Amino acid sequence: MGVNMQSIKELYKIGRGPSSSHTLAPERACKLFNETFGAFPYYEAELFGSLSLTGKGHHTDAVIEQTLLGEVKVIFSLEWQEEFPNGFYIRAYNDKHELQQRWTVFSIGGGSIRIVEKDLDWNDEVYQENTLKEIKQVLQDKNETLLSYIYSYEPNLSEHLLDIIDAEVECVHAGITAEAGILPGKLKLQRVARKLYLESLKSKSSYANDLKLMSYAYAAGEENADTHKVVTAPTLGACGVIAALTYHCIHDLKIDKDTMIDALAIGGIFGNLIKHNATISGAVGGCQAEVGSAVSMASAAFAYILGGSLNDIEYAAEIGIEHHLGLTCDPVMGYVMIPCIERNSQGILRAIDAANLAIHMNKVRATHRVSFDTIVETMKETGNCIPMSLKETSIGGLAKYFDESHC
Repeated sequence: MGVNMQSIKELYKIGRGPSSSHTLAPERACKLFNETFGAFPYYEAELFGSLSLTGKGHHTDAVIEQTLLGEVKVIFSLEWQEEFPNGFYIRAYNDKHELQQRWTVFSIGGGSIRIVEKDLDWNDEVYQENTLKEIKQVLQDKNETLLSYIYSYEPNLSEHLLDIIDAEVECVHAGITAEAGILPGKLKLQRVARKLYLESLKSKSSYANDLKLMSYAYAAGEENADTHKVVTAPTLGACGVIAALTYHCIHDLKIDKDTMIDALAIGGIFGNLIKHNATISGAVGGCQAEVGSAVSMASAAFAYILGGSLNDIEYAAEIGIEHHLGLTCDPVMGYVMIPCIERNSQGILRAIDAANLAIHMNKVRATHRVSFDTIVETMKETGNCIPMSLKETSIGGLAKYFDESHC
């Protein structure tokens, strides 16, 4: 990562599923390669790390073949000598199969990319502060709010977040209105979001609202798995948490869009801090970096909506990560379905709980002991301790022990 934090716009991105690191990032890189160099008759894309190990299940090869402008050979390799564990080479050849251009692309999480041979405008470092402690010091010195701090660095952020809200609402609506069907891939997983949503409407249980929230997360997760348009928040594998929160706030709680924009900005700055100081990549930090980060962001956003103070918001965001520490990334057969979609449905409930708990715990205890910066540092170290077999490679954990005869 760079010295300073990037724009929140680079955290929330609209793209097609099923994986921000495996489809959105390669697609962005290949499109940029086309724009930079034009068309060539032949290409090679050599994948490494989790892109190689789970690229088939995530449609990495398909999106590269569809995006580059000539005949494409996709190579799945394991011997990767670059500094970042997840990436690929793009090589372009002329009619004589002579190498013309070559890029080294790192897929760094959430659809973000870094190219060794090219500086990218969207990777510009926007913020001068890199920890919440530093941000809070600025707020104290200037007597300003966290929102005014964010918008001072990103005055046009609201326009971007309005598009994000619309995309989130459209995504969930599409998912809860989609007819029953089978998601792509060998798992033959049935769509259930609509059925869950209808169950929540007719349920007389005190848990009916929880079921509705989970149906929203399922809706986004299924749209993602079906390669439809979704939002990285902060990744596509964890897209259901913020999508469910956004739809719930707009559709059920009747929160106005201006307030929701501010809430996503608040969640975004916490997601940015995680991305900068730890990781949002499942291939680097496990699912704690994806669903854990999404829950942290949603917790902060909902604490803001509930009228929480900065202390409440920080505590909510800290809880969101703390209770996902060590969560592994072990997608069955390489698809962003099991356990990913179910984890998103649990994540939205945990976010609501974290915001409520933080606000009321601060009333009865006044202070919390673990700072947000501390938990992010803990998450980073925990991710480093998770073995590679449990970081989006599908060679360990549930992916290893799943009984394929159930398909």
